[in-house]
Amino acid sequence: MLTIDKDYIKNKIQNELLIVKKEIKELKENSKPITPDCILDDIGREEAMNEVRVNAQILEKVEQREKNLKYALSHVNDKDFGTCIVCGEPINIERIMVRPESVRCVRCAD
Repeated sequence: MLTIDKDYIKNKIQNELLIVKKEIKELKENSKPITPDCILDDIGREEAMNEVRVNAQILEKVEQREKNLKYALSHVNDKDFGTCIVCGEPINIERIMVRPESVRCVRCAD
């Protein structure tokens, strides 16, 4: 069972969501396709296109984290919040504080 105030965890999750939403906004801007009228040489265009692809991949992961954080926020008051979904053991509080959306303990996450 968690030994930390769930209100504190809620605040942590809400703060993480604010950061993630800002990241998503920036990544969406950086993931826009390179337009044909963009003045770049072939090497510059290729680099820009690679950067767009990388940002799109990062965006996908950050959007998934946002979903996970929202799920955690909606379940933080559940009696089994902070319990590993695999082994049923409590998730270490340090893990919860770093990744509040964690649903697996460190051992089961590997």
